[in-house]
Amino acid sequence: MTAATPKIIFAGTPDFAAVALQSVLDAGFNVTAVYTQPDRPAGRGRKLLASPVKVLAEGRGIPVFQPETLRDDTAWQSLADLAPDLMIVVAYGLILPQKVLDTSRLGCINVHASILPRWRGAAPIQQAILSGDRQSGISIMQMDAGLDTGPVISEERLTLAEDETGGTLHERLADMGGRLLVTTLPAVMAGDIAPVAQDNTLATYAGKIDKAMAAIDWSRSAVDIDRQIRAFNPWPVAFTHTGTPDNRLRVWNARPAEGGHGRPGEILEVTTEGILVAAGQDSLWLLEVQAPGGKRLEVRDYLNAHTLNSGDILGVGQAF
Repeated sequence: MTAATPKIIFAGTPDFAAVALQSVLDAGFNVTAVYTQPDRPAGRGRKLLASPVKVLAEGRGIPVFQPETLRDDTAWQSLADLAPDLMIVVAYGLILPQKVLDTSRLGCINVHASILPRWRGAAPIQQAILSGDRQSGISIMQMDAGLDTGPVISEERLTLAEDETGGTLHERLADMGGRLLVTTLPAVMAGDIAPVAQDNTLATYAGKIDKAMAAIDWSRSAVDIDRQIRAFNPWPVAFTHTGTPDNRLRVWNARPAEGGHGRPGEILEVTTEGILVAAGQDSLWLLEVQAPGGKRLEVRDYLNAHTLNSGDILGVGQAF
C-alpha cells in the first residue's frame, strides 16, 4: 500500500459483517481501523464475548475501537483523528449521527440485506421469509441520517428457495454482500457513482426480532406457520407447547399439507416421519423438533423418548 491509498474505516459487529470485512481485506483494500460493538456477556457463564468483526480485525492486526455510542464529542473526535477517506458500515448496531457521516471524505456506505426500499430496518432477512417474498438481495447505499433511506449505489438480487431458512438466506446474502462490496468500492473511491434515490412510497420496515414472535399461533394458516418456522431457524426458533406451559417444544423444520380437519393446534396424526397438526387453514407436518434441554431431533427420534397422541392440543403458554 502507498501513502496515497484511500484509508477505510470498517464498522460492523456480527458474522454477516465479518464476511464483508474479510472480502474487503482479501481484495487488498486499506482498512486502517475497525469499529464494533463493545464485548457483551454471552452463554451460561455470561463471559464477555468479542464480536466476530473484532476477532477478525485483531487477527489481522487492525486497531479496534468499541465506543458505547458515537453521539458524544469524544467518540467523534477519535474517529475524526483517524482521517478516513471512506467508512463502510455493515450491521454495526449503533446509530451514526450526521457529523459522523460527514467525517469521511467520501462519506459512508452501507451494505444492507434487502432490495431497498423494501425491508429497511434491523431484520430484513427474517422478514423476507415471513412475508413470503420470492426475491431478496443486497443493496449498497450512500448513508444519510435516516434509517436505511440513503440513495442506492448498487444492488444484486437472488431468488429464495422453497425451503429457505433464516440461516441459509443469511449465508447466501453475506457472501453476496462481500462480493458486491468489493466490486463496488473502486467506483466509490473514484467518485464515479450515480446513486439512485429510493422511492419512499414503496418502503417497508423490518423491526428487531423479539423471542415472543417465535410463538406459534395455530389459528394462522399452515403456510404462514411454515414461513415463521423457516424465518426463525436458527434463531430464535419457533416454538409451541405440549399440554403444559412449561413443556416448550421448539420446531426446527416442518412442511405444510393441504386439508386436515381439527381444532387449531390439534394433533391429527403421529407417525415416525412426522406429526400432523391442524392449523387455522390446512395442516402442518412437524419434521424436526427439540424438547427442553434436549437436542434437535427428527420426529422418529423424538418419539423414542416422548409421547404425543392424536387428539392432543398444542398451543402457546397463555392458552393453558
